[in-house]
Parts: sequence; C-alpha cells; structure tokens
Amino acid sequence: MEKHKYYVSVQSNSIVREQGATPYEFEIYASQDEVDQLQHLLEMKMNSDDRTYFRAHIPGYPYHVDPENDTYDDYLQQVYKQIYQCGTDETKQAMQEMRIFDQLQDIGDT
Repeated sequence: MEKHKYYVSVQSNSIVREQGATPYEFEIYASQDEVDQLQHLLEMKMNSDDRTYFRAHIPGYPYHVDPENDTYDDYLQQVYKQIYQCGTDETKQAMQEMRIFDQLQDIGDT
C-alpha cells in the first residue's frame, strides 16, 4: 500500500497532509490504513480525556487509583507507539530525545 507524508498533532488530535495546514508535533509516512488506525486511537484518547474531566470533579479520588486515567494513559501510549512506528527518522530521533518511551516496557515491539 502506498505511503504518504502526514503531519500529526497529538495535542489537537489531527493528522493532515499539508504541512502548513495546522501546527503539528510529528511527521510520519503512513498508508491510509495506518492513518485510519492512528485517527481512531486519537479519537479514543480524546474520548478518554473527556471522561477524566468529569471524574476529576469527584474530590478525594487520587490519580493513581483511577481507571479513567489509566484508560487515557493507555490510549496515549498507543498513539505514541503508532507515531513512532510510522515516524520519519527525525520523528523517531525527536521522540527518543523527548524520552517518551522511558515508562514503556515494550518499546522493542515497535
């Protein structure tokens, strides 16, 4: 399947083909299937983030004992893994320098 260059923003949950269309953090080369999968993960991350907002208004509920936050963290890790797998050499180097995967045990699987 043919791969194209895309510009990804995890912050704004966007994937675009035109570099100047929106601010971005990462560049990737991906097939349409990979872009669809990444878009799905970004949407799931966003939905999980919404659930953490509502849960945050319950006092006395610590972050580390919170399934909503665990779900959000899981989707965020999956997003970064997908970006790394499709990332350009510069993206992979930047992600390594940012130490994004320091907490992940299975970086070797990417």
